[in-house]
Amino acid sequence: MSQTHNAGVPRRQLSIWHAAAVCVGMVIGSGIFRTTPLAAENAGSPSLLLAAWLLGGVVSVVGALCFAEMAAAFPDAGGDYFFLRKAYGERIAFLFAWSRFAVVHTGSMALLAFVFGDYLSEILPLGPYGSAIFAALIIVTLIGLNLAGVRFGLHAQVLLLSLVLGGLVAVDLAGLTIALRGQPPLDAGRGLAAASDPHFGTTLVFVFLAYGGWSDAATLSAEMKDEKRGITRALLLGMTIVTVLYLFANWAFLRGLGFAGLAASKAPAADLMLAAFGPAGQVLIVAAVSITSITVINALLIAGARTTYAAARDTPGLARLSGWHEVRGTPPAAIIGVGLVALALVALGTYTRRGFSTMVDYMTPVYWAFLALSGFALIRLRRRFPDAPRPFRAPFYPLLPLVFVASSLYVLYSSLIYVRSGALLSLAVLGVGAVLMAVLERRRPRA
Repeated sequence: MSQTHNAGVPRRQLSIWHAAAVCVGMVIGSGIFRTTPLAAENAGSPSLLLAAWLLGGVVSVVGALCFAEMAAAFPDAGGDYFFLRKAYGERIAFLFAWSRFAVVHTGSMALLAFVFGDYLSEILPLGPYGSAIFAALIIVTLIGLNLAGVRFGLHAQVLLLSLVLGGLVAVDLAGLTIALRGQPPLDAGRGLAAASDPHFGTTLVFVFLAYGGWSDAATLSAEMKDEKRGITRALLLGMTIVTVLYLFANWAFLRGLGFAGLAASKAPAADLMLAAFGPAGQVLIVAAVSITSITVINALLIAGARTTYAAARDTPGLARLSGWHEVRGTPPAAIIGVGLVALALVALGTYTRRGFSTMVDYMTPVYWAFLALSGFALIRLRRRFPDAPRPFRAPFYPLLPLVFVASSLYVLYSSLIYVRSGALLSLAVLGVGAVLMAVLERRRPRA
């Protein structure tokens, strides 16, 4: 008699190496090719810049271990949305879903669209607004493709995302090539282009952005063959690989461009590849970063639209966003809604003339506020559900979650105090979500 399994329960089928590879793929994205100059601008020195990237890897592992326990104890496709719902209730969960729609997912789309525009402008300059034009065009194009039901297949997504890993390796080789030639950095003889008032917390804002994705990787704990130690080893291995790659990439940038050159660059990988391998190298890295950005934006649009569709379906009063096209297999109203918000954020970045960094300002406070709540949710869930099976337990409890919560609150503080007005705007948008939630609750029929 053949064995069956419950389709609603994740199967334990992942090895440590498989899970580590998935973790690397979830974390590494095209953002690393744009966050490094902004981190350098605020670091004050090369040593502090590298220290920030090392610390980012350590804190990400700490957070991932906390998420891994919650995912093992409460496996659910909703991930941190589900943890927050169980720990704090429906209202916090609704605000988290709203933040995905109005801030995090759409902000990430606009941010990556600016990465796409910044790099493409290196080889196809269109003037001062070239990056914004390219950013808007790629979002509009992807909205059209998704409305038509045209989507990249899973294997194509994985193949295209692997380009960014190849891009990081190419950056490392470029730095090594320049070092072996004895070629001086491009900024040799120039002063440091650091911020007039450098702040390490602001550096961490940009560094932690590049490490984003580990919270999704932690949900793999429910699928590990080794339910007790597998996720710990996989996360440690995966995040160690990511941290080493990021450190080597920053070393390559510093070696090829110099600290001032790195801080002043809008497309450091393109500048470095041009210095090491000439125009052909520049075109190759621009192609890799651009294609990767397109792929991730498309994935965010697909996931964000479906999250919006599901939330609207379950929330009385949001029926207009809950339509589903049976033939094309898409939620058209949700796709348009998410796309329009992303385009509005591109317009915001264009208005401020700071593009990518404006999106970082906009996203960071809300993102880290909810990560802090998620970290503390581990403590609440242990107290509220002490008898729940926990195949994996975060080590050094409660120190580990408290360290992560403190780190999250510090980055939140940095984003509010040292980052510009975009941070306050995102909090105002979150306040709009709270008002919307109150209105919907009043309209809800009483039992």
